[in-house]
Amino acid sequence: MSRTTLDRVLAAGPVLHAGRDGDYRALAWAAGEPHRVRRELVGPSWEPPRRGVRAVACLAHVTDLQLADVCSPARFEFFHRFEADPRMRALVPMHRPQEALTAHAVDALVRTLNGLAGAPRTGQPLQVVVTTGDAIDNAQWNELELYLAVLRGGVVSPGAGLTAYDGVQASGWPHDLFWRPDDDGGVHHERFGFPARPGLLEAAFAAFAAEGLRLPWLGCHGNHEALIQGVGVPTPALAAVLGAGRKPVDVDPALPLDDALHLFTHRSEVFTTATSRPVTPVADRRFIDRRSFVAAHLSDGGAPTGHGFTEENLRDGTAYYAWDGLPGVRVVCLDTTRVTGGAAGSVDAAQARWLEERLREVSSSAPGPDGGRVATGNADRLVVLLSHHGSGTLTRADALGGQPATGDTALGAPELLALLHRYPNVVLWLNGHTHVSEVRPWAHPHEPGRGLWEVTTCAVVDWPGQARLVELLDNGDGTLSLVCTMVDHDSPARPPAADDPAAGDPAALAALHRELAANVPYAGLGSPLAGTPADRNVELVLRAPF
Repeated sequence: MSRTTLDRVLAAGPVLHAGRDGDYRALAWAAGEPHRVRRELVGPSWEPPRRGVRAVACLAHVTDLQLADVCSPARFEFFHRFEADPRMRALVPMHRPQEALTAHAVDALVRTLNGLAGAPRTGQPLQVVVTTGDAIDNAQWNELELYLAVLRGGVVSPGAGLTAYDGVQASGWPHDLFWRPDDDGGVHHERFGFPARPGLLEAAFAAFAAEGLRLPWLGCHGNHEALIQGVGVPTPALAAVLGAGRKPVDVDPALPLDDALHLFTHRSEVFTTATSRPVTPVADRRFIDRRSFVAAHLSDGGAPTGHGFTEENLRDGTAYYAWDGLPGVRVVCLDTTRVTGGAAGSVDAAQARWLEERLREVSSSAPGPDGGRVATGNADRLVVLLSHHGSGTLTRADALGGQPATGDTALGAPELLALLHRYPNVVLWLNGHTHVSEVRPWAHPHEPGRGLWEVTTCAVVDWPGQARLVELLDNGDGTLSLVCTMVDHDSPARPPAADDPAAGDPAALAALHRELAANVPYAGLGSPLAGTPADRNVELVLRAPF
């Protein structure tokens, strides 16, 4: 974990309080992690220069906020009944104990980014915040409104249209699958030591004053912006369930589960035909598509206009763009989401052609027809690539693992990397989706000394809930450095006790979000989500492309 103050960033590991393995654990700030130099693309003999280093750009990377309508009738939390069933492995988990508090965690992170006095290596001011998708959870309009409201600032209602909690963590909800803070804590209390926090859900849904991001920020389209729980295609039948005042709580026992992933991908409404219970309807509960996602960004009043998306995107129904708001750097954002279903991504043929045109525009030379390079007459700029999916989750296979039809020219990871290697000014690829912090070098397969760095950042919604600062430096010796520093929201390491008057304050709720996330048995402390030290505070070195 890392701690942020107004004048510096320290990476720190959580300090675990005494208790048996599996006990609920508290956090405390600890000493910072140093930056590790990674030399895979330049060789082990490279040493950081002592002078002549020039700051080129400074940005923050934020991904996978997954702000959710946690009471939505179109969420399938009851799938947790089947967490041990291999037929349902691709469809669980669908609930987090901390998810009702995510808006407070996002607001706390916004406050931290606003308060940074400068980047840790150079002191350069933060220039832009880039997001890489899954800002929302279930492809719903009211979730998108909540996301934009938190970043815009002002009075925010975290309930995504509700003023009182009406979901699976409420007392009396069927199945003892979820943490119930208002009573005994449910199975999470008995098995994992989760505390009782009476009044928490009321505090979580109370309106609060969000600060709003005071920096330019760029958007990105992810699978949770397009698909039910990031997997299923929204159908008219499920839209009717979403708009109704009843929430399904179980699966029809006659429903065959052998083909559960296929059913959920294309006909998720079949899982809503069994027992349900009444819930409060919300007028703005409706599914969004790519065009409405883009339109909402264009209508937002923040900077830059459209947050990267353009009127051309709106007209064409696309969600990829190029942004030249950083001197000497072009940011290119891809849309890797398959609206036809499934959590994996790809880059369609039209977008691949568009990408090569955008790379050629900022390259003084480009691949020629004979395999050599030809002059373009264009000025060189460095390129930072954004996408939701990274190399491990981009595939040409279809949503259910089948191979594409003959002649399908969609790009998976190998094809995309081959294209990027044709343009050496692509130096950094930022993405999310896996909720794991991970850094990978991609050396050019045929030209020693060339390559790019792929940097995946952990999710805000899950442990450890961090963002990542990236400083792009010209070392003055023919190399570039990408200095990456993990950033926590600057809320208390330990939230106040449940009976403390400050327990319902926004900062306290953000702190509790992080502590709960740390204690999720399958995705908290001890899980791979935080990455290794070589994936967190790192200096990534590569040859300067020009």
